[in-house]
Amino acid sequence: MGLIRLLATASLLLLLGDFVATFCYHVPEHVFGKFHSIVHHSPKRSFIRYAIKNRQPIALIDGFFSAFPYFVFIPLLWRVSPGGVAVGLILAELHVIWRHQFSPRYCTPRWLSTICKILGITTPERHLIHHRYANRAFGDIFAFYGKPAELWLKHLRLMKHHWRQALR
Repeated sequence: MGLIRLLATASLLLLLGDFVATFCYHVPEHVFGKFHSIVHHSPKRSFIRYAIKNRQPIALIDGFFSAFPYFVFIPLLWRVSPGGVAVGLILAELHVIWRHQFSPRYCTPRWLSTICKILGITTPERHLIHHRYANRAFGDIFAFYGKPAELWLKHLRLMKHHWRQALR
C-alpha cells in the first residue's frame, strides 16, 4: 500500500505539474514571453548565466516559473505521500537533465525508448524537435500533451493578434 501510494503520488505530481507547466507557462511563454525563447531555446540554456551576463535579473523569474507548476501541488499531495512528492520532484529534475541531452552522439537506448513511447514520456530526441521547431513537440515530460498544446499555441497566437488589432 505504501509503495503504491508513493508511486501514485509521484505520478500525479508529474502529470499535473507537466499539464500546468505546458498549458499555463510553456505555451503562453512562447506567445507572450521574451526570456524563454531567448534563453531556453538558445544553445546556452542557463537563466542564471543569462541574467548575470546581460544584467537582466528578471530572467530568473522566468526560470522560476518553469518549475513553479510542480511546486503548486506539493501542499495537496504532501498529505497523500511526502515520499511520493519527493520522488516526483526528483524524477522531474532528472527528466529535465535527461531530455536536454542534445549531443549529436546521444541516442536513447531502444528498450528505454520503447518504455517511454508506451508511457507517453518525452525522450531527448523528441524534445530536440521542440528546440529546433518551437511550434512542435510540446509537453516537457509527457509527449501526449504535445498536440493539445499546439492547438493552444495557435489559439493564443490568434488571441494575441486580435488584441493587437483592437489596440490599433
